[in-house]
Amino acid sequence: MASLRLGDIAPDFTANSTEGTINFHEWLGDSWAILFSHPADFTPVCTTELGTVAKYIPEFEKRNTKVIALSVDKIDSHFQWVKDINETQGTTVNYPIIADESKQVALLYDMLHPNASENFTVRSVFVIGPDKKIKLTMTYPSSTGRNFDELLRVVDSLQLTAYHQVATPANWKDGDDVVIVPAVSDEDALQKFPKGYETVKPYLRITPQPNK
Repeated sequence: MASLRLGDIAPDFTANSTEGTINFHEWLGDSWAILFSHPADFTPVCTTELGTVAKYIPEFEKRNTKVIALSVDKIDSHFQWVKDINETQGTTVNYPIIADESKQVALLYDMLHPNASENFTVRSVFVIGPDKKIKLTMTYPSSTGRNFDELLRVVDSLQLTAYHQVATPANWKDGDDVVIVPAVSDEDALQKFPKGYETVKPYLRITPQPNK
C-alpha cells in the first residue's frame, strides 16, 4: 500500500489487543487518537515509552484523546511484557496494545520499512482526528525514544487550529500567542479575535491564544 498522507482517512481494521477485540473506527468514536507502533516486545526503549504513555493517560484524557499501541508479537507475549513494563516503570499500562501477528495493521499503515528491518514495524506515530483523518505522522528510528511532551503539544496545536483560524508558531506551547492564518482579512480579524492582534508584517499577525 502507498504511504498514508495527511488528510487521508485512517484505515479501519479489526484486531486482537490486550483489552480485547478492537474495531478501530468504532473504538475511536468521536475522540482524537494516537496510534503508535513498536518493533517488538521486550525491547528497552519501547519499554520506557509504554510506561511513560501510561503515566500520561490523564493528560491525553483531558484532550479527549485515546492512545493505542501496536507490535507484531503475539497477545501472550504482550501480556508478559506488560508485567515487565509495570514493574520496571512503576506504572500500570491502562490502554490497549494490538497484537498484529499477521502484520495486517502494519501493512495498512505502511509500518514495515525493509531497509530498516525486514520483519518488524518501525516506530511510527499517527495522530487521528474525530473525523477519522490522519492529522500527523512521525517515524522514529529504534534508537531514539519518542518525546510524549511533544505529542501533547502537537495535539494541543491540532485541536486549537481545527476550531480557530490560527496557526501555531515555532516552539509554541499551550497558552502562547498564535498567528492568524492569511485567509482571514484584517477586517474579519478584528471580529474574530477581540483580544486584538499585532501586525508584524502583512502576512504575520500575532494574537493571544483565542481559547484562553
